[in-house]
Amino acid sequence: MKKKVFYYAKELVFIIIFMSIFANILSIYKSQELNKQALKFQSFKLIDNTTYNVNTSKPLIVHFWATWCPTCKLETSNIEYLSKYYNVITIAVNSGSDYELHTYLQERDLHFKVINDNNSEYSTQFNIKAFPTTFIYDQNQNLVFSEVGYTSTIGLLLRMWWIKLFK
Repeated sequence: MKKKVFYYAKELVFIIIFMSIFANILSIYKSQELNKQALKFQSFKLIDNTTYNVNTSKPLIVHFWATWCPTCKLETSNIEYLSKYYNVITIAVNSGSDYELHTYLQERDLHFKVINDNNSEYSTQFNIKAFPTTFIYDQNQNLVFSEVGYTSTIGLLLRMWWIKLFK
C-alpha cells in the first residue's frame, strides 16, 4: 500500500511539473506578438465612471480578461488578492455594459478596478489574442513581464518581488 501511495504521489508531482513547463512554454509562445512598448496611458476611465491615474512611483499590473472566459474566472481570485497590495488595473474585453460588469463583480464579491473595453480599443492596442493576458510594468512604465493564460497568485507575487528587487 505504501509503495502505491508513493508511486502515485511521484506521478502526480511529475504531471504537475510537466504541465507547469508546458504552460510556461505556451505562454512564452503566445506572448511573442504582444505589444512590448512602455505603457503610454496616464489615466483610465473605470466602469464606475471615476478616473484611475497611473501611479508612476510603483509597478503596475494590467490584466486583460472577459466575463465569458473560463480561465479568467479561475484567475479572478488571484487578481483580487494582488489588487489589495499592488497597483492593478483590469480591462474587461467584450463583456457587456458597465452595469453588467458592475453586477458581475458584485455577484462575485470582486473589488479590483475595471475598464470596459467593449469596443476592443485597448485589446487591439496591446495586441491581445487570448484571455487572460497580464502585463507587469515597472515604476518607469516599462514592460517587465507578460503572461498569456492562467497565472497563479504565487507566480504574480514572485514577478512583483522581482521588480522590487531588481528594478
